Amino acid sequence: MEGLKDEIVRQLHNLGEYGKDPGGGITRLLYSKPWTEAQASIKAWLEQEGFEARFDEVGNLFGTVAGTKTNETILTGSHIDTVKNGGLYDGQYGIVAGIIAVNFLKEKYGQPLRNLEVVSIAEEEGSRFPYAFWGSKNIVGIAKQQDVESLADFNGVPFVEAMKESGFHFKEEAKGKRKDVKAFVEVHVEQGIVLEKENKSVGVVQSIVGQRRFTVNLVGESNHAGTTPMGLRRDTVHAASRIICEIMAIAKEFGDPLVATVGHFEVGPNIVNVVPGKTSFTIDVRHVNKQEIRQFTNQMKDAINALAREHEVEAEIEMWMDVDPVPMDPGIVQIIEHICIENDLNYKMMHSGAGHDSQIFATVVPTAMLFVPSHKGISHNPAEYTEPADLAVGVKALICTLYELAYKE
Repeated sequence: MEGLKDEIVRQLHNLGEYGKDPGGGITRLLYSKPWTEAQASIKAWLEQEGFEARFDEVGNLFGTVAGTKTNETILTGSHIDTVKNGGLYDGQYGIVAGIIAVNFLKEKYGQPLRNLEVVSIAEEEGSRFPYAFWGSKNIVGIAKQQDVESLADFNGVPFVEAMKESGFHFKEEAKGKRKDVKAFVEVHVEQGIVLEKENKSVGVVQSIVGQRRFTVNLVGESNHAGTTPMGLRRDTVHAASRIICEIMAIAKEFGDPLVATVGHFEVGPNIVNVVPGKTSFTIDVRHVNKQEIRQFTNQMKDAINALAREHEVEAEIEMWMDVDPVPMDPGIVQIIEHICIENDLNYKMMHSGAGHDSQIFATVVPTAMLFVPSHKGISHNPAEYTEPADLAVGVKALICTLYELAYKE
């Protein structure tokens, strides 16, 4: 186990050199120079270990160990891109874990029955361009050229230009999804505090939450703070405060695993001596059950409208994200749970409160996820950390899972 821990940490730090940020973290955005260098480094590592390495049209990198059934592939991996000034583990741990796991299997057991393939997914985060899951959406055949061809990054660089400068181009949409992939397994840091709090080394993910996101715009009347009596005001901040408190109260009534978050808040005119006539805020709602999300958001909208009327302000509610919960494949989940029991791994059955490439794969192929703990739940931050022992347990669980899927009938 000691050698495994050292190898994982060494490879994570090697990859962490590409996009090393002055702020102490990693900034490795899609089609940037650090991104290109990181993918080239992984390709060289794969080839050194005897994998057949290749890029697809958009920059997803695959490393394959051929099986005797060449038309069936078991895929593992994660994303190579980061958020701005992100951490060492998010995404790239899944790539490192995949390469180490497959390398171990081929050295110990020889040629698999099915192809074993590791993927370094081009993009998941949406940190450079306002589009997420570009890599996995291309692999499963649901990416649309029209959705990105007019996009530009924060410096005005067009998506298409950045892609072409990196040596890649659009995939022919008529190609659709790959037909050979029979399963996808992703190992990832939890990005939450549940496993650490419960002293568990492995999380077996049963589902990824659905999400609905809203912007609420309240319009009242801006007026003099000294001369407008309290009873005659159309104060949107007062209305918003009542609304937010009511949303949180409803969320607590629904209970876990539903979560609701007001994350962005704007006030107009935002002047000390003016009654605020405009206020807008966002709401992020997540749950593993689609019906529960619908029920909560309907109740939430009724509460917003009722309190807006009480405060004599107008309310506009815009839903700009509606993503259904995604269950993981019950068969693979059962295999992983059995592996954890058989190998005496300290595990927990759980859901993912964050989005992952697995939710894209799960719509077309049997998919499963493994989590390892995140210290203090910190993620998307240079302080992101997972104990080497937990990293090694995650790789051990992945090795056993891939063996069951790739080496057995």
